[in-house]
Amino acid sequence: MTLELISMAQAAAAHAPEAAGITGNLTMAIGGAGAAIGVGMVGSKAVEAVGRNPGAFGNILTLGIIAMALAEGLGIIAYLGGF
Repeated sequence: MTLELISMAQAAAAHAPEAAGITGNLTMAIGGAGAAIGVGMVGSKAVEAVGRNPGAFGNILTLGIIAMALAEGLGIIAYLGGF
């Protein structure tokens, strides 16, 4: 789906030069939204896991922070790829 949206934006940019900035903006928007959803899901599941097993708080926190950093990293890569 993402590739279809990008190809549609590129086709629009070919026919209308004023729409040339759509491709980069679209990439950054999808990447940012994906990163935000990923971080939210990791946080939600980490809270659920601590609720089930409070003794594993330290391990869950460590894994949650690593997973959030990886999700944010993909968002940053999408942001830099839009330029």
